Amino acid sequence: MSLTTFIVVINASLMNVAIPTMVDEFDTTVTAIQGAVALYSLVIAALILPAGTLPSRHSSRRVMTIALLVYAGGTIVASISWNTTVLYIGWSFIEGSAAAVLFPLTFTVLTVSYEDNDRAKAFGLLAGVNGVGSTLGPIIGGALTTYASWRWGFTLQLIGVGVILFFVRYVNPNPLSETGESLDKGGTALSIVGATSLVTGFLLSGKYGWLLVRRPFFVGDVQLNPFGTSPTIWFLGVGLLAFAAFVQYERRMERADREPLVPLNVLTNRSFLSGVITYNIRSIISAGFMFIVPVYLQAVLGYTAFETGVALLPYSLASVLFSAFTPGWRKYISPKTLIQVGIVCIGVGLVLLYEQTGPDQTISTMVIPVALYGAGVGLILAQITNMTMSAVPTADSAEASGVLNVSSSIGFSLGTAVVGSFFLGQFYGSVVDGVLRVRNVTVSMKQRYELIIALEDAAETATEATQRQFLAQLTPSQRRLVKGIFEAAMFDAQRAALLLLVLFVLLLLIVSTFLPRRIPEADERTGQPESE
Repeated sequence: MSLTTFIVVINASLMNVAIPTMVDEFDTTVTAIQGAVALYSLVIAALILPAGTLPSRHSSRRVMTIALLVYAGGTIVASISWNTTVLYIGWSFIEGSAAAVLFPLTFTVLTVSYEDNDRAKAFGLLAGVNGVGSTLGPIIGGALTTYASWRWGFTLQLIGVGVILFFVRYVNPNPLSETGESLDKGGTALSIVGATSLVTGFLLSGKYGWLLVRRPFFVGDVQLNPFGTSPTIWFLGVGLLAFAAFVQYERRMERADREPLVPLNVLTNRSFLSGVITYNIRSIISAGFMFIVPVYLQAVLGYTAFETGVALLPYSLASVLFSAFTPGWRKYISPKTLIQVGIVCIGVGLVLLYEQTGPDQTISTMVIPVALYGAGVGLILAQITNMTMSAVPTADSAEASGVLNVSSSIGFSLGTAVVGSFFLGQFYGSVVDGVLRVRNVTVSMKQRYELIIALEDAAETATEATQRQFLAQLTPSQRRLVKGIFEAAMFDAQRAALLLLVLFVLLLLIVSTFLPRRIPEADERTGQPESE
């Protein structure tokens, strides 16, 4: 199970570091390749909730086997892709669809296969492996892209799938439910619309703004910016309305004695929902952290993707150690307390990073803050997944896994959108302010805003070759000046983004107060879960 999620987790990070190489190889733009990454996330978010319910109606072993074979097919198509269209089909659609099944399925299989302390250890190990995957992705991807080809990343995944298929025979072959009810098509449609709309809104927010439009939004030749608003607010509105309708529809399904996509006792379980929200905010923080820190290391310190992965090893090691070896601590300390200690560790690590951000910062000085952050993540993940999944009866674990994973997927998209757009907005704004200050020019707020937009557009289409060409036209003193403005802006953006993450940590700490103090034992989960 751990190897399954390891492959899926490492997949996206492998692609991220290969973007510049793929742009050159396919003779396309950065935006086109980033679109494949965004579409991959969108497909997973859209399908993960209905896909998570499959083990309730079909054999987990069969579902996993088919999903792995589909995933393998996607890796083959992606590895031989000769243009972006083929890449979109193989990686974004085929692999994304299979990943949407494998993510929640892993949680479900662990939930039904283990009880109590063994389950806690299993989820702790899973969290540790995921942490390794998110860190090793840039290292492996950077090494393959630099010394071989990014295509080998898909080949390695194919080998991993082969290994997993060998062990699939140990997965329980029986469905979790004997009802035999068909899939809730209405609930499925509403969940897909809701998740797709929310994630699309988050993906568009950085470029088009959250409320008022920053750039014209076109569908074909038609501009769609009603009342001067951004498309983001409309997509988010549709997503929220769709999920509200989803809850009402599921309630009607149960009243009619029909099988809903997600049972109401899952959607109204307070212990489960508090865990889901905690998991969601943790995902927001993790996504934001893994966006700003690599960008900062590569832009300011000049690190390659490979070196950036090495620099994040303290986070990875601490996360693995604390997630894998602390689940048993719940015998002596309340899981809720352990989670809150982890939240405090994350906050302290971020504050220390904020304090040392500047020209004197080095990888060695970052070890303690990054390790503290990783320890906090490990402490949270060692308890939160088991706590959340244990709040519902085992029979509902497939549906609960789908809800938990779609919440996490939306959280990662939201974290990248909010923290990423805030970070880049601060950076481009500081660059514009620095240039205006050097040239002793004063402009209006509207003109400053237009300059920031123009700079963002230029940066989006710039390549390493055009950047080198631009710098070659400058005198040594001008290059030093540009470098100084750039680094100062990056320092400002990093500090601002870290403060934003600290605010999310405070929100996470508040939400964690609603978590249950203990995890129910196996004999307490056989019936209807408690609402408190």
